[in-house]
Formats: sequence, structure tokens, C-alpha cells
Amino acid sequence: QVQLVESGGGLVQPGGSLRLSCVGSGSIFSIYGMGWYRQAPGKQRELVAAITSGGATNYGASVKGRFSISRDNEKNAVYLQMYSLRPEDTAVYYCNAGGAVLGHWGRGTQVTVSS
Repeated sequence: QVQLVESGGGLVQPGGSLRLSCVGSGSIFSIYGMGWYRQAPGKQRELVAAITSGGATNYGASVKGRFSISRDNEKNAVYLQMYSLRPEDTAVYYCNAGGAVLGHWGRGTQVTVSS
């Protein structure tokens, strides 16, 4: 069983930046593809960014060029660096290991972009 704990969310003004962190348990963390998803009120959960065990990355269209995902397997961690935040980025952000269908989820961290 993989346990994931997110941190780094908060309130930020439009145009600002935040860095989310996700730390996972377990010695096999490095074999998992990892991802960040988000869910805004009244909307479906969507993929924000993903990174394979080998480091290949993929981004949702709305965040491409503004967000960056990275991982540190020695620390069992995955990060989401977010720049140029917009009010529409407001959501609960979830860390995922192993894919959206059968993978493991963290409890989420709230990101609010507002002036």
C-alpha cells in the first residue's frame, strides 16, 4: 500500500506561484508513474501533469508552459511548480501514484487563486 501526503497549497494572488509537494511511503515508489490531478467545485477531476518512472512528462492543455512536474525518487517525492496562476486554477490538487483508475491517491491540498 502506498500512502501519499500532499503539502504546499494555499491562497495566492493571480500571477503568483506555488510549489506543491507529495511525499510517498514505500520502497517501490520509484517504479510508479506519478501525477497531479485537480478538482474544482462542480467539475470533474482532471489531469494536471504526469511523470513516468523514467522522467517523461505530460501536461494538461490549460497548464502547459506554466506548470512543471518533477520527482525525486531518493526522497519518495513528486513536485508541482506552478507559475502565472489564474483564478481558474483554483481547486483541490491531488497526488496520484500508479494511474487514475487503479492507483493510489493522497487526500489533496487546496489551492486558491484570488485577489
